[in-house]
Amino acid sequence: MAIPGIAANAYAATARLATPGAGIDRTVGDAAAGKSGDFGAMLRDVVNDVAAAGRRSDSQSQAMVAGKANIVDVVTAVAETETAIQSLVSVRDKVIQAYEEIMRMTI
Repeated sequence: MAIPGIAANAYAATARLATPGAGIDRTVGDAAAGKSGDFGAMLRDVVNDVAAAGRRSDSQSQAMVAGKANIVDVVTAVAETETAIQSLVSVRDKVIQAYEEIMRMTI
């Protein structure tokens, strides 16, 4: 999966969480498909996608050192990994910001 796709999927997944009713449809559809619809599973999938992008970047770098890869492929893989990590960090920051806002609320 290309990096714009990873970033788009991460943002789409977080947008579905923020949209009332979208989570219900998603949970029902995922339950029918045998997938869990919880937040932890979504985060696990996103982290796994970022880790896979990192592994692709590493393998391209190793292939370049061995003389079996093109420099353009290596740069593309590294850029994809960088974008995926930036997207993940952005989502993490939003989650932390939401948590801090909830903790400031008075009961």
